[in-house]
This record gives sequence, C-alpha cells and structure tokens, in this order.
Amino acid sequence: MARTPFELKGKSVYVAGHRGMVGAALLRRLAMEDVELLTVKRSELDLRDQAAVFGWFAKMRPQVVFMAAAKVGGIAANNALRAEFIYDNVIIAANAIHAAHTNGTEKLMFLGSSCIYPKLAPQPLRENSMLTGPLEPTNEPYAIAKIAGIKMVEAYRTQYGSDFINVMPTNLYGPGDNYHPEHSHVVAALIRRFHEAKLAGISNVVVWGTGTPRREFLYVDDMADACIHLMKTYSSDELINIGTGEDITIAEFAGVVAAAVGYTGEISFDPSRPDGTPRKLLDVSRLAALGWRARTSLEDGIRLAYRAYLSESKQAAE
Repeated sequence: MARTPFELKGKSVYVAGHRGMVGAALLRRLAMEDVELLTVKRSELDLRDQAAVFGWFAKMRPQVVFMAAAKVGGIAANNALRAEFIYDNVIIAANAIHAAHTNGTEKLMFLGSSCIYPKLAPQPLRENSMLTGPLEPTNEPYAIAKIAGIKMVEAYRTQYGSDFINVMPTNLYGPGDNYHPEHSHVVAALIRRFHEAKLAGISNVVVWGTGTPRREFLYVDDMADACIHLMKTYSSDELINIGTGEDITIAEFAGVVAAAVGYTGEISFDPSRPDGTPRKLLDVSRLAALGWRARTSLEDGIRLAYRAYLSESKQAAE
C-alpha cells in the first residue's frame, strides 16, 4: 500500500525509456540518489513484447519503476503515424504496468503528457479536466494511449492497492531531444532551424502556424527533479501536473530561441501549417503545495538546450 514519505535509498530503480530525453534526464537525477539503477536497451527488451517484458521483470524485480518509455513526436508525426502512436503506447503501458504489479514493484510512476487534456479545456489546465471534452484531433491517438495508461494506474491502485502514481509533464525540452526536421517538437525544431539559417546566412526563417498559440515549456532536468520529489512525497490516485505555471506565445518563444542561437534575421509565420491547441498551460498549484517549483528560466534553459544540440550534432557527425 501507499507510503509517504517513500524511501528511495538502497532501492533498485528501473527507468523505462532511459535513452530518450526524459529517461536520460531521470538517470542524471537518480545518479544523485543512493539507488541501484536498472536499464536495458530497446534492442535487448522490446516493451511491446509481452512475454519478454514479463520475463525481464520476473528476473530483475525492480522495486521502483519510472515509466518514461513512449513513442513520441510533434504535431506532424502524431498526425501521420496515428496507428503506430496508439498501438505502441497502449501496449508499452499495459505490459510494463502489469509486469510491475505481478513482480512486486513497490512504487511506479507513469509519465503522461499534457496533450491528454481536452482541446478547449479551461486554462490553466487542472488535473480534473481530463476526459471532460474532445481531444486535439492531430494527437488524439497518442493522447488516448496515454489516458489508457493513466487509467490502468488508477485501476491497479483501486483493485490491488498498488502504490502507482501518475504525473503529467508539460512541453519538455533539453539534452537528448529529437531534432528531426518533420517529426520533432517545436523547441528542437526551432533550435535546428535557426541554427541552420544562421550558418547558411538565410535572412528569413518561417515558423509553422500563426505564432499565436500559447505554450508552457519546462527544462527536462527540472522535470526529472520534480519526478524524484514526487516519487518520495506523493501517493494518490489523482494525477499531478508538472510544469512552470507560465506560458508564452509561439511567436515570442521563437524570438527567445533565435536570441539563444544568435540568429539575427527575420521571423515569419506559415498559417497553412497546423497550430494545434490554442493554449496549453498547466495549473501547478498541487505540485507547488508539495514544495516544488521549476528552477531553470526559459532563457537559461534554451541556452543549455542549444549547447546540448551543438554537442550532440558534433557527436553524430563523428
């Protein structure tokens, strides 16, 4: 059953999805804790393979699980790969959550996504607005898969008394992001676009959409710190938002990225490209009440993200 505070010290901790941006940040933060880290490469354990997942959990018996594994992407990827996004994410969640339950995992954290909230839900987004209205159509398959994982966690708490919790991070960015020209999120896409425009001497960069949607951005290492804080201090069937509680228009954000990259040309917008949800700001009062707030400013975070992009690009070229 649930125990707070929860002691991480001395526990074996499995980070599912440790090669991704979120999972890697969790590993960096967990390195500061006295824990035994368990990781396994995707080539050695496909989380979509039920028998393999059940076998690995039975062998390793992790005491703590962070479910950061997911198939993720930006608006274009979510819309184009709809079948893959719902299938892969539903089956990953189902396999790992059930395997954790059957093998005695003491505590599990499932990481959702703020896209699970209804497209036109009141802002800022409160945790209880889930399932109160239609989803944003472009990422509905991914959102439904994440909602299924959230509901599994709730069901296992209710039926079995499992100490499983749900957290809801806002838009994340930082080291290890995906910089694919078509399938990346807005932060990575803009960092790459402004950097390449700067190198090529291009006088105008076109940003997708109208520039008017408002978004909240959280540096991924701040998110990891929040996850460790919640793993130790939080136990409830109610999901909990992780964010900064502040948002910015995409047009303003593009200016912040351009400044961090050192791009001095013009910025224009392509309204033929989809905007997505008009606004997405999380209500983080529940998280703040538990004593956690984000530390990294947007300007500092984007500078760190750009530095990581340059380092990762250099490594990829070598």
